Amino acid sequence: MGLDLSRVTRSSPYWPVISHTTLRRILPGFAVSALGDGMAVVAVSWLAIELAPTADRGIWVALAAAAYTLSGAVGALVLGRFLRHRGPTQLTGWDAALRAVALGAIPVLHAFGALGIEWYVVLLAVSSVLHSWGQAGVYTLIARVLPERDHLAGNAVLSGVGSIATVVGPPLATLLIVIGGPATVLAVDAMTFLVLAVTFLVAVPKDAVPEPEDDAASRTAGFAVIRRIPALSGLLALSFAFFFLFGPVYVALPLYVSDDLDAPAGVLAAFYMAFGIGAVLGSVLTGFLSRWRLWPTTVGIVIGFGALMLPLGLDAPTAVSVVCFGVAGLLWPPYSSLSTTLFQRSAPSALLPQALAASSAVRVLSVPLGTALGGPLVAGLGAVGALRLSGAGIALVGVIAAAALTLRAARTRPEPEAGAAEAEAATEVDARP
Repeated sequence: MGLDLSRVTRSSPYWPVISHTTLRRILPGFAVSALGDGMAVVAVSWLAIELAPTADRGIWVALAAAAYTLSGAVGALVLGRFLRHRGPTQLTGWDAALRAVALGAIPVLHAFGALGIEWYVVLLAVSSVLHSWGQAGVYTLIARVLPERDHLAGNAVLSGVGSIATVVGPPLATLLIVIGGPATVLAVDAMTFLVLAVTFLVAVPKDAVPEPEDDAASRTAGFAVIRRIPALSGLLALSFAFFFLFGPVYVALPLYVSDDLDAPAGVLAAFYMAFGIGAVLGSVLTGFLSRWRLWPTTVGIVIGFGALMLPLGLDAPTAVSVVCFGVAGLLWPPYSSLSTTLFQRSAPSALLPQALAASSAVRVLSVPLGTALGGPLVAGLGAVGALRLSGAGIALVGVIAAAALTLRAARTRPEPEAGAAEAEAATEVDARP
C-alpha cells in the first residue's frame, strides 16, 4: 500500500497553519527575513571583533550583541502609548522597516570608512527599538487568525522557519564574510527586513486580521495582566532566568572559538549550524506536543538544556561540544512555542499585544543583561569558565522551578472526587515555578 502524502499532510497539526489564507501571505516574507537574521548571528559579533580595539574586544562584543536586542525592551516600555492600539501587521511591518534602514546604514558607513565601533553599537541599538512590538504583532496575528487548538502549531511553524534559517544562515554568512566581510552580511540582512516590511504593510489586507471587541488598554495593561495570572508571572520569571543565564554564551562562544581554539569563523558557524539543525527537528516535533502537560514539559526543557551546555564549559573535544550544542538546539523551539502558547491561552484577546510585548520586553532585556555580564565573566573566568557557569546555572534554575511546580501542584490538587480533568486544569492554570 502506497503512502498517501496528501492525506498525511492534511492530517498533520501544521496543515491548518500552512493552508490559512492570511498566513500563506506572510510566511514567505517571514522566511526571507529569518534567513537574514540567521546570517546576522555570525556577522554581528564578527564585525564587532574586527572593529573593536584588541584589548577591549570582550567588552565591545558584549555591547554589540546586547545592543542588537536591548533597546527592544526599552521600546516596549516607553512606546506603549503610541503603539498599543496599532494592529499586529503594522507593529511587525514598522519593526521590519526600521531594521532595514538602521542595518542598511552599517555597510554604507563601513564602505566609506566611517564606521567606528561606537557608531556600530548605536546603529544596532536603533535597529531593535521596535522589535518587542514586532514580535508581539506576529504572535498576536497567530492567536487571532487561528483557533486556540492550532496556536501551538502556528507558533511552531514560525519557530521552525527561524530554526531552518539558523541552519542555512551561518554557512552563507561564512561564505559572504570570506568574499566581502561581515558588513556585506548585514547589507543582505537589511534587504531581507525590507522584504518583510513590504509583506506586512502591503501584502496583507487590512481586514485579514480580526480585531477584538474590547480594545481599551492602558500602556501598562500587559504587565497588569501578567501580575494577575500566577502562571504567567511564574513563566516570565523562569524565562528571564533561562535567557539571562544563556546570554553570556553570545560573548563566550565567539571568543572561545577565536582565542581558545584559535579557529576561523567557520567553526563558530558550525556551532550555530548544529544548534539550528537541532532546532529544526525540535520545531517539527513541537506541533505534536499539544497533548502534553505544558508546565512540566517547559520546566523539563530548561533542565535538559542546561545539562547539554555543560560539555562546552568542561572544555570537551570540539566535536562533542558541537553535537551537545546541537541537541540543546532541539529543546529551544519547544520552549519558545510552549511558553508563547501559555500566554496566548491565558491573556485576554484585547490585551494580548500588550501582554506579549511586555513578555518580550522582559525576555529581550534578560538576554542582553546576561550578554553584558558575559564580558566581565570571560575576563574573570575565561571563555570556558563562563560557558560552564552558564550551563550549570540554567540547569539549577530548572531544578528549582521543578521543585516549586511540584509544591504548587500539591497545594492546588483538588479532592479525588473532583476528577482527573479538573486536577490537570488546576495544575496548568495555577502552577507557578
